[in-house]
Amino acid sequence: MKSLRTIALKEAQNRISPEVKSPSAKISDFFGANVFDKKKMRDFLSKDVYEKLISSINQGELINAEDANQIATAMKSWAMAAGATHYTHWFQPLTGTTAEKHDSFFEPSGEGAIEKFAGSALVQQEPDASSFPNGGIRNTFEARGYTAWDPSSPAFIMESKAGKTLCIPTVFVSYTGEALDYKAPLLKALAALDKAAVDVCQYFDKSITKVNASLGIEQEYFLVDESLFNARPDLLLTGRALFGHMSAKGQQLEDHYFGSIPERVFTYMVDFENEALKLGIPLKTRHNEVAPSQFECAPIYEEINLAIDHNQLLMDLMEKVARRHHFRVLLHEKPYAGINGSGKHNNWSLITDTGKNLLAPGKTPKNNLMFLAFFVNTIKAVSEHADLLRASIASVSNDHRLGANEAPPAIISIFLGSQLNDVLDEIEHSRISKKIKEDNALWLGIPKIPQILLDNTDRNRTSPFAFTGNKFELRAVGSSANSSAPMTILNAIMAEQLVKFKAEVDKLIKKGDKKDIALLTVIKKYIKESKAIRFEGNGYSQEWEDEAAARGLSNIKTTPKALDAYLTEKSAELFATTGIYSAREIHARHEIMLENFYKKLQIEARVMGEVANTAIIPAVIAYQNSLIENVKGLKELGIDSKSSLEIVKKVSEHLDIVKTNIDAMLEERKVTNKLEDTREKAIAYDEKVKSYFDTIRYHADKLEQIVDDSVWPLPKFRELLFMK
Repeated sequence: MKSLRTIALKEAQNRISPEVKSPSAKISDFFGANVFDKKKMRDFLSKDVYEKLISSINQGELINAEDANQIATAMKSWAMAAGATHYTHWFQPLTGTTAEKHDSFFEPSGEGAIEKFAGSALVQQEPDASSFPNGGIRNTFEARGYTAWDPSSPAFIMESKAGKTLCIPTVFVSYTGEALDYKAPLLKALAALDKAAVDVCQYFDKSITKVNASLGIEQEYFLVDESLFNARPDLLLTGRALFGHMSAKGQQLEDHYFGSIPERVFTYMVDFENEALKLGIPLKTRHNEVAPSQFECAPIYEEINLAIDHNQLLMDLMEKVARRHHFRVLLHEKPYAGINGSGKHNNWSLITDTGKNLLAPGKTPKNNLMFLAFFVNTIKAVSEHADLLRASIASVSNDHRLGANEAPPAIISIFLGSQLNDVLDEIEHSRISKKIKEDNALWLGIPKIPQILLDNTDRNRTSPFAFTGNKFELRAVGSSANSSAPMTILNAIMAEQLVKFKAEVDKLIKKGDKKDIALLTVIKKYIKESKAIRFEGNGYSQEWEDEAAARGLSNIKTTPKALDAYLTEKSAELFATTGIYSAREIHARHEIMLENFYKKLQIEARVMGEVANTAIIPAVIAYQNSLIENVKGLKELGIDSKSSLEIVKKVSEHLDIVKTNIDAMLEERKVTNKLEDTREKAIAYDEKVKSYFDTIRYHADKLEQIVDDSVWPLPKFRELLFMK
């Protein structure tokens, strides 16, 4: 009887890629075809309602019921003309995935049936909220929750073989108003940042009335053949290989990065890119990443709320399209031990409604001062809330990646590059001149900052938060994460910091300082106060861990303890002043994140026990029996084979250790499951149950190297990584 692994290998070897045809040779011909964008809004809406909708998108103004009805009718007409029969409120609950409940446009009437979509259905729906994570906000039997339309993220049509659905991006809140999703807090953080940033911009340019945070998300992922994936219960149920000895060839030759994209993978990339482009996701880049079978795609920068919606949609698309190509996408941060894991680099900046990037230096001292104000306040904000930013990227899967010599460490630091470091040091140690030049402009003695900083310094891949010319790159976000979590925190701490900055500047101005002198005085103060967070060296080194400790920087390596930062007094004040979270909401989220952590480890422990007991151990025993028969046969022939006996002993030793530790782990899990306190349970799973994983895996992987290849039950790393 053929093993599942043998069948999977044969299927993978015989794959033929489906034919993929782009809608047009020019992407511009079909970009956004499935999006209810501004052009389609103009076509389907009256001028008056169109302008009100645009005002709502740009300024957050409310849309009345009459206008909502017109917008809903226009959306329905457009969607039905494109072939849609249903609509759904598309939202992002705290499960980490997207959610949707489809309703038909069809409604029975006295004379038969009609297609109907009212403004009330557009603006609000009531999905069952009982089974979504709530962190104790509601009882299980209380099912009511609401989704509410987010006009700033355009509706889109999702296609499948069975039909098309109009998808309306929404927030998701409880019956009593608490946010149960990722989007609602993000929108609050962005509103707070907009107001605070505009207030500071007024020092420099009175024409600025709005500031948007922009974001570009680089998405890393692995591909594996579907048959091989299905033959690995650990990949299927946990997203990562809990067992597996590293392939003899991995990434050590450094031959995969930016290499020629395999034909089958290239076909898949073109297919999901076409789908993404039709949905208005501005994908720009595709390439091989460092590890074998690892790849990356990246879009052009967008307004942050839209960028995150697009990234969530992109991950859904990648998985959906992968099935057509008999691939499975692995978004886990560390699916394979021994090679690089995957991240999701978040490139963040601030853009005014006048088109200025506030993190791009100007050509004049005055513009340089504006740049310095936002640049230094970003550094100060991260310095003040480093632990909270660390908590925002914490997860059971990202714990495998952070600090693993391929990703940023768990210590939050900021890389600026030698040139900007020198600029800040010069400002810190210089006197603030108050001389008046002939043109009556204040001569502040600000060092010259080049207009273009994009290539003036090498990149530091070990930095969690690096300045890269005209933006900051938060490199520590995990590949499977919803970027709303860290972006909510980053924008919230920036909003709080800018409010404090303005208060300090205004206080000096009130005392009689000239505006520019007051600005530079506070900037200089912040440079001194946030110096400890700046680091230019190797974040992987032990020397940096020692130095970071001496600087007073935290090095919290596991999620349960990192999440404590959400509940500090400092964080409570941040959330209260910016209006991001109520005390009830943040305690609920803390509970949800801890539950998510221990439940995923609980699943991993169960899968590890099941795979070991039902697949690995029986295969090893069968092979061991054949070895014993071999030894017996040799003895009957009078041959004393020490090597054969030694193999039997090694197999027995590794097998005993695997079985003993599996049993001990399962018993420890039973004890841990009885703990009632969620934080205690999460820590116990991390420190006690998970502590068995490495030992079990080490000895199982040793057995993989000994047992006859033809009877080993699980597809091996060489097959998972190199089967194209």
